[in-house]
Amino acid sequence: MSLHVERDVSLKAYNSFGIEVSAAQFAQAHTDDEVRAALAYADAQKLPLMLLGGGSNLLLTAAVPGLVLRMSGRGIRILSDSAGSVVIEAEAGEPWHPFVQWTLAEGLAGLENLSLIPGTVGAAPMQNIGAYGVEIKDVFAGLSALDRQTGEVREFNLQDCQFGYRDSIFKRQAGRWIILRVRFVLSRDAQLNLAYGPVKQRLSEQGIDNPTAQDVSRAICAIRSEKLPDPAVLGNAGSFFKNPLVAAEVVEHLREQHADLVAYAQEPGQFKVAAGWLIERAGWKGFREGDAGVHKLQALVLVNYGSATGEQLLNLAKRIQADIKQRFSIELEIEPNVV
Repeated sequence: MSLHVERDVSLKAYNSFGIEVSAAQFAQAHTDDEVRAALAYADAQKLPLMLLGGGSNLLLTAAVPGLVLRMSGRGIRILSDSAGSVVIEAEAGEPWHPFVQWTLAEGLAGLENLSLIPGTVGAAPMQNIGAYGVEIKDVFAGLSALDRQTGEVREFNLQDCQFGYRDSIFKRQAGRWIILRVRFVLSRDAQLNLAYGPVKQRLSEQGIDNPTAQDVSRAICAIRSEKLPDPAVLGNAGSFFKNPLVAAEVVEHLREQHADLVAYAQEPGQFKVAAGWLIERAGWKGFREGDAGVHKLQALVLVNYGSATGEQLLNLAKRIQADIKQRFSIELEIEPNVV
């Protein structure tokens, strides 16, 4: 099967920040054979290969040499349906939110809390995406990935993926695995996760006492739309920093100075501190320098107001990191992949 390779292609339409950089060579893979063809082509031409999904967890700071391969395979199928438990499989190139909406239209619950997250199905396990009390690991049934070292397709179960907070084996072994398709186990008998206060409040305001999975999805879409800018309107990659995990004594010390500190207990002796609270308290919310800035409504989101470069956004992020470390003795970790 032939692979269509283009040269000197703008990646502005392929990254949610809308950064204008080019790829020396660019191709899209719709099938496993095209993925293999791209690997063979890059190897024969001695080109570095960069994989691209939805481009929503990516900050491009310079032109990309070599071959950029966009995973564009599409397709959703039901693998099993028994006793209310349904296993579905989706190709890596499926856009995430439309996929979630497809599952809800099929009467399947489990992904509703992950509504309106940008990106693709194949990218979701990379950082174990999560929102409103649910992570990929909670509904994960397996995935197929191509090992670039051996050329073989390997099947991964939950334990194999080594999921953590915004983390997985695929993120730690970056560049080795190409996720081809992902499987999820969903339910026809909704066991809704309503632990996140604003979701319950939104449903209550709407007079919904016995919500369905679709009700939860609509509530979360409304909340996210109010809090987070639409990348199609204002370039961004969602949350730019991870919520840092710190020792209990650090939180105790900070609360002596900041009684309203937002932190959540995790495993014994650790707390997850809200990075957005730290950034807002430090005065960065709404900051703008040229076209690079911090969103006026959500301090965790860096935005491109038009023509910011990736380097300008990265420099802004580094200034925020340095300020937070100086003020609170906490190191913030950047969430998107920086290229």
